Amino acid sequence: MTQDDRWAQIVALDEELLKGGVILSEWCSFIVREADVAFAAGADLASILTAVSGIETYLRSEHSETGKERLVELINRASIDAGLKDDLHVLRKYRNKWVHVDEPWNDSNLLERPEETEQELERMALFAARALRRTIYENPWV
Repeated sequence: MTQDDRWAQIVALDEELLKGGVILSEWCSFIVREADVAFAAGADLASILTAVSGIETYLRSEHSETGKERLVELINRASIDAGLKDDLHVLRKYRNKWVHVDEPWNDSNLLERPEETEQELERMALFAARALRRTIYENPWV
């Protein structure tokens, strides 16, 4: 998939999911742009990690009570659709698998079949881009 194709996917997500306007903190806006740039460039792991950061930043700005909650607590506390919560937990766990590599020397699959990991990352990067938008567009104003 080309960079133009990836930008087109982002635009299509916005057209599908944005049903009004949203107001985001500048931190959140910056992180979302970085996630989009990483996605468009094909840096799938970077786009996933950055998308989760954007989700956490948004949830913290809209649903945090103390500013100290962990992501799992923010997701559970947020007044968002149950299906979105489920997807955010899937994404959070996937991100954790990459951020907290338990067995760094258990890398035979990555070495022998890197294309499988790359395909999985590509699928999850699109899943993350969608989940990010579903989250930040969850409470639009019209």
